[in-house]
Amino acid sequence: MNDQSQLSFARTAWSTLEPCHALIYFAPEARQAYTQAGLKGYWMGYFASRSAPLGAVPVEVVTATFYNFHPRMIGRALPDAWSFSTPERVIQVRLSAADAALRRLLGERMGSQEVAEAAELAREATRGCSVVGRALYATYAALPWPQESHLVLWHAATLLREFRGDGHVAALLGEGIDGCEAHVLQVGMGNVTKEVILPSRGWNEEEWQAAIQSMQRKGLLDNEGQITVSGKTLHSEIEKRTDFLALPPWQHLGEERSKRLLELVRPLSISIIEQGGIPMPNPMGLPRP
Repeated sequence: MNDQSQLSFARTAWSTLEPCHALIYFAPEARQAYTQAGLKGYWMGYFASRSAPLGAVPVEVVTATFYNFHPRMIGRALPDAWSFSTPERVIQVRLSAADAALRRLLGERMGSQEVAEAAELAREATRGCSVVGRALYATYAALPWPQESHLVLWHAATLLREFRGDGHVAALLGEGIDGCEAHVLQVGMGNVTKEVILPSRGWNEEEWQAAIQSMQRKGLLDNEGQITVSGKTLHSEIEKRTDFLALPPWQHLGEERSKRLLELVRPLSISIIEQGGIPMPNPMGLPRP
């Protein structure tokens, strides 16, 4: 593949694999598991479960790695979560919840040869990822691998997702775009709506308007709040940089095996979405694979 094809493939790989990981954020099995582990409410479950591999670190560390959530939203959940449960317990129940959700959503596909092959290919792809500069990915990479193929695939999709996410944060920082501005940019591009983003990322209307004004001063939005040519160009550059930083696992796996992985995963992701495992639209801006 040429350079442009590689970047395009990295983006396609994200949209294809993401449902296999992100179902954990919407599955009723996860909410139930976190409650049984002692956590209080959806967002405490979300922040505790996603940050659990970091350990019971200061809330500032989680804020740094999560980036586009308002710090106060994270602060309402952490570190209080660790007075109700432990990171080790939450990691365990999250895996159990993923197991239950995948069994429900994949049904008879779960034990198939296709899932087993996809799991091994996805696991191999992660061997091309370095932990250097990828704080959240590194914590997940230190976790033990599950045994069953469907959970190997879920864990590999998680690793690949957080590897890409760490790169995306670096791309945003490099362009001077903060967490709220990143959402305004996505809304301007039509990838997600403000109504979806504000309650799910913790920014209020005053902060949203301040981000709009900041982006207007930068020439990224016009006086009516519409994205400008400069804004579209910046968005494109951030996405290209994100795709570039996400290339290592696919370069390691090679073109033939990378394409085979997506061929195997695509029907699984479509099935997950069609059964409501991932809402459309969603705060991630995830399109249909």
